[in-house]
Amino acid sequence: MNGSRIAAVGHYQPARVLTNEDLAGMVDTSDEWITSRVGIRTRHIAGPDEPVDELAGHAAAKALAGAGLAPADIDLVLVATSTAVDRSPNMAARVAARLGIPSPAAMDVNVVCAGFTHALATADHAVRAGASARALVIGADKMTDVTDWTDRTTCVLVGDGAGAAVVEASQEAGIGPVLWGSVPEMGHAVRIEGTPARFAQEGQSVYRWATTQLPPIARKACERAGLEPADLAAVVLHQANLRIIEPLAEKIGAVNAVVARDVVDSGNTSAASIPLAFSKLVEQGAVSAGDPVLLFGFGGNLSYAGQVVRCP
Repeated sequence: MNGSRIAAVGHYQPARVLTNEDLAGMVDTSDEWITSRVGIRTRHIAGPDEPVDELAGHAAAKALAGAGLAPADIDLVLVATSTAVDRSPNMAARVAARLGIPSPAAMDVNVVCAGFTHALATADHAVRAGASARALVIGADKMTDVTDWTDRTTCVLVGDGAGAAVVEASQEAGIGPVLWGSVPEMGHAVRIEGTPARFAQEGQSVYRWATTQLPPIARKACERAGLEPADLAAVVLHQANLRIIEPLAEKIGAVNAVVARDVVDSGNTSAASIPLAFSKLVEQGAVSAGDPVLLFGFGGNLSYAGQVVRCP
């Protein structure tokens, strides 16, 4: 085996849906104001009795079932999250315990909105190096736990959810080389900090960075996979804002690709957004097995990570 592949994906969202009209009754906003600026219409909200590891566990169980695997088949659990309340046990260990996975390596990855693509690259490296046979990679966040519901510039953005992928060894490279990096001196542009922790961002700075600096980086990720952007069947960007997703996808040059727009229904779910949107495309049949898809995360820390994967 000289490569790795995604064997299956899965996703989960809480049952409660918060609409723009609901938000208009909470803060000074409107459906028109929200949709014209960020494109979001609804988001799913977890209750106080739905912790992050529960969201992650549901998505992971779905991915395992899709791959036809048992928990004992997994030897590495990676959870990308920035909304874990406790430092220990970490979220990966909590998910492993919830699913009954025996003796896995269990690590959390906190790269905020780019967390899943960082974790996916880490799993790919571990499998190709022979350190893992099968890995469970999860992006899960409960952004509503770190939201100031009196701040109309941020509370309209967020939602809760989880997405997961099973990564295993393969003869062919089903996960392309990652292109990752950050702009640490601009880390203040997206923050989850303070006591209690609260999400804040400099929206215009993030918008300019994402739409001007990231397109050539995303194109280079395609180049590393040996593809032209026009060869892509789908593009799954971090679901931050429709006004970022659409121009970024256009500037990448993926003219034949389906562009994931799950942000409209789910809001910004941080590390969950890419696997959540990708899993929905697979479930809906918008992409087929073997299709090349660009996954590209960006955001907190002004970090980014992207790779081309083959659909399970």
